[in-house]
Amino acid sequence: MAGSTFGNIFKISTWGESHGEALGVVIDGCPAGLKLEAKDIQDFLNRRKPGTSKFTTPRKEDDEVSILSGVFEGKTTGCPISLVVFNKQQRSADYSEIASFYRPGHADYTFDMKYGFRDYRGGGRSSGRETIGRVAAGAIAIKILESLGIKIDAYAKEIGGISIDYNNFDLKERDKNPFNMPDSKAASEVEELASKKRAEGDSLGGVIECQIKGVMPGIGETVFDKLDARLAQAIMSIGACKGFEIGKGFEVASMFGSTNNDAFSIKDGKITKETNNAGGILGGMSDGSDVIFRAAFKPTPSISKMQNTVNKSNEEIEVSIKGRHDPLVVPRAVVVVEAMAALSLVDLIFTNMTARMDKIVDFYKN
Repeated sequence: MAGSTFGNIFKISTWGESHGEALGVVIDGCPAGLKLEAKDIQDFLNRRKPGTSKFTTPRKEDDEVSILSGVFEGKTTGCPISLVVFNKQQRSADYSEIASFYRPGHADYTFDMKYGFRDYRGGGRSSGRETIGRVAAGAIAIKILESLGIKIDAYAKEIGGISIDYNNFDLKERDKNPFNMPDSKAASEVEELASKKRAEGDSLGGVIECQIKGVMPGIGETVFDKLDARLAQAIMSIGACKGFEIGKGFEVASMFGSTNNDAFSIKDGKITKETNNAGGILGGMSDGSDVIFRAAFKPTPSISKMQNTVNKSNEEIEVSIKGRHDPLVVPRAVVVVEAMAALSLVDLIFTNMTARMDKIVDFYKN
């Protein structure tokens, strides 16, 4: 299977299936000397692990990470870093029935058409558990960014059509409710709706917003590897993501140049912008403002509500999906968004070190 590797210099390859022995990631291109221990990675994996509330899959997994290589005496060595998380609570029998039919909204049909067969146990590589490798690698990327003064924060902006009120915005509140919403009132409304839909055997979608602060100007390339293009690729590669926008996004289509353009000004002797409609990116490169983007996630396709589909005998049937599934993926996807944003940014920052001859000379001569 091609397409399991992401990045050019800071490069990751994820591996493993939902109901296989383990999942993990190999990170290549991490500089030597970064302080790193398992806890740094575990803290992020704990934010995405299942079974933390009634609004996530009841599958109980510790998702405990082990560092197999690339770290010695608490620091990275510059060699490939291999991380593994072993599956402990597989119940593959829950999925034996779906081997004979195609679940609506899933990759079952397309997998069969591409490969001629599929791992039907929990979706195999198409499962949300594939993101374990992304989050583990992203935790390392976030440590690198923190050393540069760059901070990434994602949160659920909207779930089931219920959106946060920015007047009530409190990032600390995000970690106090099961929906990762930085607005306690909106979270309470979502809880009521989510409980209702869960009882009906249905699911919810939503929107995740991400803010990246402290990005220096000039990160990103001018053609195919634009910062916004790389972010879009990274975020859209997350299984349930169906939409992406930066800054004002689709809203700019109804604006005028005079209102969409971010005017430049001088503040405290530095060039700044009076607004940030561009979301911190101009011409594919960071402009020094906060990078702001949003991603739309579809409702979980595995629902117990009856749906129409077909089986491998080309018969039309009705199905109710059994198994342990998230009634909404948005809360657990928040940390995945942060991880993919961090991986994109670190790779482009490393690439940027070769952009100017004067910087190269300055580095090696001084």
